[in-house]
Amino acid sequence: MKLKEAFGGIFALSLLLSGCSQSVDHHGKTPLVEAGGVFLYREDLLPVIPSALKGKDSARFAEAYIREWIEDALLFQKAEGNIPDNAAINERVAAYRRALIMHTYEEELVRQEVGEYVTDAEIEQYYLQNKERFRADQPYIQGLFLKVPLHAPQLNQVRVWCRKVTADNIDKLEKYSIGNAVSYDSFLDGWKPVSEYAGKLPARTLTSDPDYLNRNRNVEVRDTAFCYFLHVENYLPPGGTLPLEHARNEIKELLINLKRVDYINQMKKNLYTTASENKEIIYY
Repeated sequence: MKLKEAFGGIFALSLLLSGCSQSVDHHGKTPLVEAGGVFLYREDLLPVIPSALKGKDSARFAEAYIREWIEDALLFQKAEGNIPDNAAINERVAAYRRALIMHTYEEELVRQEVGEYVTDAEIEQYYLQNKERFRADQPYIQGLFLKVPLHAPQLNQVRVWCRKVTADNIDKLEKYSIGNAVSYDSFLDGWKPVSEYAGKLPARTLTSDPDYLNRNRNVEVRDTAFCYFLHVENYLPPGGTLPLEHARNEIKELLINLKRVDYINQMKKNLYTTASENKEIIYY
């Protein structure tokens, strides 16, 4: 009904086409238009019409889609008849198809046999053996950040809550931020690079001094519209080793990829060995 409501004239066109192409087996589909020797079917058009479009908007979308489909079909027909070396294209298509089939097969095997599970012990072992990979290239901090309008209420109290991190103060900050803060970020359990917050504060607040936030654990600055609070609970200098929890997700992804590569390589070796033993490989 959606298609009929959107562009009822299409059905008249499809009836004409079906009368002209009765010898064509459409496999139960309803043809809407033919161009370049190929058909666009109602069943192929319906799924691409956005569900949010109704009435005239749906009709316009359908008409534009059909027009573009016709132009593409005609261009393909024209190009196919004027390419001097179709054999080269066929070889490229065959190569792509071969690669796609192998990739799909490998991905399915890896999903079934390897999955995405890595134990905590594996992650910890990799971390301990490769700590040099997790050196901080800039200062990292744990803390909280708050941006509020310059005339927001209770700024003196907010300053106290930010400077002394307790469970009660964090709860007060969270409740306060709901109705007053433009931005609130608590990252007391995770490490963030200082550069992430340098861009959130007025220009030149965080200087190029790498030890600035180590000496200034509470930064409060203002501009013409906002007041910014940055509290640093813990500080990691450049060159320091990022903790395991910060590196956990990166290590997990890396180990999964290593397992995938190892599994695929081993599978290829097994296939080669089996084919060799069965004399299925013939050298000329």
